[in-house]
Amino acid sequence: MKEGGSGINDQRPKFLALLANPQISRIVVEHKDRASRFGVAYIQTLLAMQERELVVVNTADTVEDDLMGDFVAIITSFAARLYGRRRAKRKTALVLAALQQNGTTHEPQTRES
Repeated sequence: MKEGGSGINDQRPKFLALLANPQISRIVVEHKDRASRFGVAYIQTLLAMQERELVVVNTADTVEDDLMGDFVAIITSFAARLYGRRRAKRKTALVLAALQQNGTTHEPQTRES
């Protein structure tokens, strides 16, 4: 099974299927960040407990490249979250505006004690 993808995305169906299938004893990735940007050692440890392994073919990264890659991954992740929140906020505003236009919204009720 072959899948191209980034370790930043944790919703990769093919990779998740490989991890979930106990009959697969060896998972091979080109670079460790293709498996996961963070926590590759955890994946390797959990697979080893099941007598399985994650094999990283290219381990030639320098420390500087690795740190820079991690920094870029963190910035990318935070930017995606920020833009996702903005998008969700815009969608909510559009839905509320449409509901108000149709007269189907209700004001929140307050309790008087």
